[in-house]
Amino acid sequence: MTGQTRADGSLRHLLTLEGLPRTALERLLDRAQEFVCAPGARPPSSRLLAGVTVANLFTEPSTRTRVSFELAAKRLGADVVNLEVQLSSRAKGESMLDTIFTLEALHVDVFVIRDAEAGVPGLVAANVAPHVSVLSAGEGSVSHPTQGLLDALTIRQRKGRIEGLTVAIVGDIRHSRVARSAYHALTTLGVAQLRIVAPPALLPGDDEFHGCVRHADIDAGLRGADVVMMLRIQRERIQDEAQLDSADYFRAFGLTTARLRRAKPDAIVMHPQPMNRGVEIASDVADGPQSAIRDQVRNGVAVRMAVLATVARGRSGADA
Repeated sequence: MTGQTRADGSLRHLLTLEGLPRTALERLLDRAQEFVCAPGARPPSSRLLAGVTVANLFTEPSTRTRVSFELAAKRLGADVVNLEVQLSSRAKGESMLDTIFTLEALHVDVFVIRDAEAGVPGLVAANVAPHVSVLSAGEGSVSHPTQGLLDALTIRQRKGRIEGLTVAIVGDIRHSRVARSAYHALTTLGVAQLRIVAPPALLPGDDEFHGCVRHADIDAGLRGADVVMMLRIQRERIQDEAQLDSADYFRAFGLTTARLRRAKPDAIVMHPQPMNRGVEIASDVADGPQSAIRDQVRNGVAVRMAVLATVARGRSGADA
């Protein structure tokens, strides 16, 4: 993995939360909180990234992540280019690095990359010019660092802390980059117990999620939890997904109001979206008083502003 920091220790790339120290995560969360905007309020803006060009390169469909990265960059004064790479030169046979070098020649300074293939953000980060930063917007089933940060921020806002909490992540853990980034963020930030809850076929191998408590029974996994994070089934990453019946899955692992009562009375419910209502979560739970799902969406822009502002701080001549 390419190093994520410059020689002076400042953050240059954000490819993964794995290995980032607690102080670095807390600084990013504190900075993000400064950018949080209440519903209906005028969003914060600055000229911090004036003259900087950010290119969003997405080879997988995305709504929340791409739009929030675009809004984050624009609210910091950057110029933004959005490319659906599968519809551009890469579809004509051009390699990702050729695309990157072309955009570098056009003075792109920050690449935000989402790719279904593991290793692409790291490959790009290892080959860009020294002044260029690379931010992962989701890498295969490996990591989604800004999602991990916004999940941590949402928990901290709603519960007042992360340290000492019990968090249950429920669903397709095996194929989830969201779960992996949440694991790295929450364990680094001092969560008391992190549970991963899934049918055996959707639990990860024993070489991952060290220290987590594993449950193949959702009722046991939810008992006494402070936070319940639901995940969708990653059907696009499962070869025999036809064997997963949605109705059967909901009966066995769907989060309903009755099941939520097994968690603590003040537990919050989270979901990175897109949601499959009636498959992994009931609508009355997703829209209910314990839901923090819309907070997660709002926090996405704030977190991505914080990350962009942080990598900008290390640029020559930047005033962050």
